[in-house]
Amino acid sequence: MRISQIAGFFLLFCFFANITPAVAQDTWSLKRCVDYAMENSITVKQQEVQKRLAELTLQQSRLSMIPSFNGNVNAWYSDGRIASISDNAYINQSVFNASGQLNMNGDLFNWFSKQNLIAANRYDVASNGFLLQKARNDLAFNVATAFLQILLKNEQVKVNEVQVKQTLSNLDNTRKLVIAGSVPESNQADLEAQLAQDSTNLVTAKNDVILAILQMKAYLNMGFDIPFVPEIPDNISSLPITPLAEMAPEMVYSAALTSYPLVKSDELRIKGAYRSYRSAVGQLFPSLALTGGLSTSYANNFYGMDGKLIPFNKQLDNTFGKNIGLSLKIPLFNGYQQRTAVSKAKVNVYNMELTRDLDNQKLRQDIYTAHANAVAALQKYNASATGVMAAQKAYDFATKRFNIGLMNTIDYITTQTRLFKAQIDKVSAQYDYIFKMKLLEFYRDQRISL
Repeated sequence: MRISQIAGFFLLFCFFANITPAVAQDTWSLKRCVDYAMENSITVKQQEVQKRLAELTLQQSRLSMIPSFNGNVNAWYSDGRIASISDNAYINQSVFNASGQLNMNGDLFNWFSKQNLIAANRYDVASNGFLLQKARNDLAFNVATAFLQILLKNEQVKVNEVQVKQTLSNLDNTRKLVIAGSVPESNQADLEAQLAQDSTNLVTAKNDVILAILQMKAYLNMGFDIPFVPEIPDNISSLPITPLAEMAPEMVYSAALTSYPLVKSDELRIKGAYRSYRSAVGQLFPSLALTGGLSTSYANNFYGMDGKLIPFNKQLDNTFGKNIGLSLKIPLFNGYQQRTAVSKAKVNVYNMELTRDLDNQKLRQDIYTAHANAVAALQKYNASATGVMAAQKAYDFATKRFNIGLMNTIDYITTQTRLFKAQIDKVSAQYDYIFKMKLLEFYRDQRISL
């Protein structure tokens, strides 16, 4: 069996293996992919957990404003020489004692330390809300990028399939010419080798589609054994893209400052850090609290004047006591722990400001880089489109010359390869330009659409 026959059978096998599963499978649009990812992404779930933890911290700080009530019950048994409750004389006896207390403690004034802590935790919840939004936006963009990669790899498969078909057609025509004695058999061998190379390129291109789909499934947190068929648009050129002239980097950056979740999160973290600092300052001053309590006890060696054991209920009544008072806590010296806490809280405010400035700087740099890449991608696409037209024209002339024996096989294959490379470059450049523009749109609006 000749190489051309092997390649032909292999091509047919790949073709049917590629289309058969799609018949029985539904397709995945970008919207469906994004919605599925939002429901199943581990990264998003982790950020949801962080937001929930912040909410619980806020809830606890609010509940700390309520006075605390604590009760305790104690019971103990002793045996030996023990002082009698009645006359305080030591005698050998076995005694069971029980007591109970209920205590209350509530802050009256603490220089707004708790109020500032509540405010700091409230800002932290809001900040985590924006971080959750950022996680969702980033996931949507990553899914869209993976979707574009799948579309690109599918387009490259189509180009490779056309290349194989062209080589098969040329090989079939050359085989006839060899039989007729018009061209040497080496021409046929050269085309058979080219067909083998083209078939290998096709297999590689199809494998690239599989790898791109696996990346998509990772973003979706989908089982790798579950079928996935993307919904491929009829014409990628019809995708809505904002003109590059309307995407000046400084304009995009200004818009991003009002919509980028990380920017909003950083501002809230600064406010929260400042409130934490004020809360720590409040701990340096005296605090006033209201205290109160109830208590009672029972003992099995508590006898009355008549020598009889006083009943349980009567003992509880007789020993029942209550108290109420004010507690003034004055911090004097504790190893400068609180002053250190205040200093650290103040430094943390400055650190949060530096983090904001660094994030804003990186955002601006990323936007300017994305814009420069978009300009280069557009220029590359225009150049590749011109290259395809020139390569196609050269290939058409070469085909006519080759068919009448005026061009050798090596030169013809070289011309064909140049056309193939130009087509691949154009497809890649087109998708690269779309990706770069979608990235700019994402920075500007925090939305992604195809």
